[in-house]
Amino acid sequence: MSSITFEKIGRVFEVGGRPVVALEQIDLEIREREFVAIVGPSGCGKTTLLRMAAGLDFPTSGRILVGGREVAGPGPERAVVFQQFALFPWKTTRQNIGFGLKCTGVARDEREAAIDRYIKLMGLEGHEAAYPSQLSGGMQQRVAIARSYALEPDVLLMDEPFGALDAQTRIEMQEEVIRLARVNPRTVMFITHSVEEAVYLADRVIAMSRRPGRIRESIEIAQVRRDEKWAEMPIEDVMELESFNHIKTRIWKLLRHDQGARSQPQDEAGGQV
Repeated sequence: MSSITFEKIGRVFEVGGRPVVALEQIDLEIREREFVAIVGPSGCGKTTLLRMAAGLDFPTSGRILVGGREVAGPGPERAVVFQQFALFPWKTTRQNIGFGLKCTGVARDEREAAIDRYIKLMGLEGHEAAYPSQLSGGMQQRVAIARSYALEPDVLLMDEPFGALDAQTRIEMQEEVIRLARVNPRTVMFITHSVEEAVYLADRVIAMSRRPGRIRESIEIAQVRRDEKWAEMPIEDVMELESFNHIKTRIWKLLRHDQGARSQPQDEAGGQV
C-alpha cells in the first residue's frame, strides 16, 4: 500500500483576471491503509486536493507524494470514484468492471476472475449483463466502485461518491464501503459534505476552513471505532452512540465557525474547488 503526502500545498486560480487563493499551506499525510475523510464548506478546496492527488490538477506551490514518489500525472496505483458514475452506457456491468483491466493488459482468465470477485463483493449478482440505463443509481455506483477496486490500486480517491443517491441508498452504500474496507483495505481519501458520513466511514476526519482552504483540525476516530466495534453494527445503531454524536458535534462546531464568512468567488469553471 501507499501513503499520500501533501507538503506545503498551495493552489491559486485565475478568476476574472485576478488570482484567487483556493488552498494555502496544506500539510497532510494519509497513512498506508488509512481511510481519511475530508469535510469543509463548499469551495474550501476539498475536490482540488483530491484532483491533485489523482494527478488531474497540480499545485501552484508544494508537492504531493504517493508511495514516496511525486505525483506528475494519473497512475494505475491510484483509482478515482466520482459522484457522477462515469460508466460506459454501451457496456454491460461485466464490461465496465473489466474495462481498466483490459486496458492495462491483464490476461483474460485473470481479468474474468477479478470481475467475478468484485461482482460478488459488491452484490451485483444477477446484473452482470445489464447496461447502466437498466440499473438504479446505487447499483451504478456499485459498478463504479467495483471497477476501481478491480484494478487493485494502492490508493482509492473518492469524490462525493454517494452525493447523487437518495438517502436510503446512500446509507446502504456506506455500509457496503465499510464492509469492503474490512475485506480489501486500501489507502482511501474520501471527500464529502456529510459530517455523519465522514464520521461513520473514516479512521480520521480532516476539517477544513473556508477559502483559502486550510486544515483546521484532524480528528482521530479509528481507536473509538475499533473499541466499540462500529463496523459490526448497523449504521442506525452507530449513529445513536454517545461517542459518535460527540465526534459529530465537535466537527460541526469547527465547520460552523466559518458559516459567517463571506461567500467566496467560484473557480474558473464556475463550480466548487
